[in-house]
Amino acid sequence: MTEATKSARIPVAMTVNGRSVSAEIDPRTLLVQFLRETLDLTGTHVGCDTSQCGACVVHVGGEAVKSCTVLAVQADGMSVTTIEGLATADALHPMQAAFREHHGLQCGFCTPGMIMSAVDLVSRFGPDLDEGTIRENLDGNLCRCTGYHNIVKAIAAGARAMAAQPGARAAE
Repeated sequence: MTEATKSARIPVAMTVNGRSVSAEIDPRTLLVQFLRETLDLTGTHVGCDTSQCGACVVHVGGEAVKSCTVLAVQADGMSVTTIEGLATADALHPMQAAFREHHGLQCGFCTPGMIMSAVDLVSRFGPDLDEGTIRENLDGNLCRCTGYHNIVKAIAAGARAMAAQPGARAAE
């Protein structure tokens, strides 16, 4: 690392999955890189680097964002939730459980982004989601394995389960 690179580093601090974190980073560091490379939270995937696939979706300040299009410094002072932050020590989040129960995954690569988008979908539209609303709002999340049928079923079931479980977080 050159002296110029060292001096160009800037401090960031945020809450990730309920835990305060801070680091000195290159200002060009993407949020997905910060999560995966600095914090070792590898559940957030990098699929396309062009904001097309949705594999990198996380919640920042309670809203779903594609972390490959957000600089880590833009999340400074914010609350970030990744797929690792949804489950508790005792149980999967209702949406995670629904994906498992309704076979909403095959290879699993898109699954973290799909689940994070689905949880955001419930927070925006409520638990009574119809198929059209789910499909329309999955635009920007690509799956090359399932054909979406089971993903849509899983999201509908997960939304109902979130409504039935008062402690289930929709988004932070």
